[in-house]
Amino acid sequence: MTAPRVPLVAGNWKMNPTGRDAAVELADAVAAATTGLAAETVVCPPAVYLEAVAQAVAGRIAIGAQTMRAEASGAYTGEISPLMLAGLATHVILGHSERRQYDNETDAGVAAKVRSAVDHGLVPIAAIGELAKERRAGRTEEVIDRQLRAAISELDRIAGSGLVIAYEPVWAIGTGVAATPDDAQVAAAQIRALLHEADAVGAGEVRILYGGSCTPDNAEELFRMPDVDGALVGGASLQAAGFATIVRAAAEVRG
Repeated sequence: MTAPRVPLVAGNWKMNPTGRDAAVELADAVAAATTGLAAETVVCPPAVYLEAVAQAVAGRIAIGAQTMRAEASGAYTGEISPLMLAGLATHVILGHSERRQYDNETDAGVAAKVRSAVDHGLVPIAAIGELAKERRAGRTEEVIDRQLRAAISELDRIAGSGLVIAYEPVWAIGTGVAATPDDAQVAAAQIRALLHEADAVGAGEVRILYGGSCTPDNAEELFRMPDVDGALVGGASLQAAGFATIVRAAAEVRG
């Protein structure tokens, strides 16, 4: 029997804030507001702040990177390897739609990064989701199927991998228009079924997050869905009090 899934709420700070002191202050405030809650809290600052933020929170919450290179070392100017994250981050976001859009990340590239993260003891938060035009064309299921199958394609098994999947409909990111709880559950249920097809034992371990205009106002409704185990939060993660409200909702509903 699979153990209950501990809810996870990750804050993707993206290219914010613009100063080290502000990053440390935000991380410290989040840690103070969420320590002791029955949910795993992760903050994902820009890479240049990882060390300072990790020192500031001192293990009270988890730290995640926003991306990484699959290779452990090499001639990859400007990149960060999984070995460089050792001691600084325990989680890493992979395949975020903004990386796919602006940095030409591919399904195959995401697959290699997921495998590398697992091989190096990092928790991969693999992001998948459809564009607005794909949703209008009725292709949501197709996109989820393709991106998820690719993301897990290089894993020998899901069980024990620590894999986290974030369903982020691209049309909802930063728009203020979130998917409905029912829509989020339909996507999460599809993801769970595909994971079960790949690894019947491991599927129940995987935490599925919702991302895309998740706020303190809608988080509780989203977390009441049976296959939504938390959230990958963007803009709302930049305000400690509001982000803590989301973590608290996850803890109370699913903790």
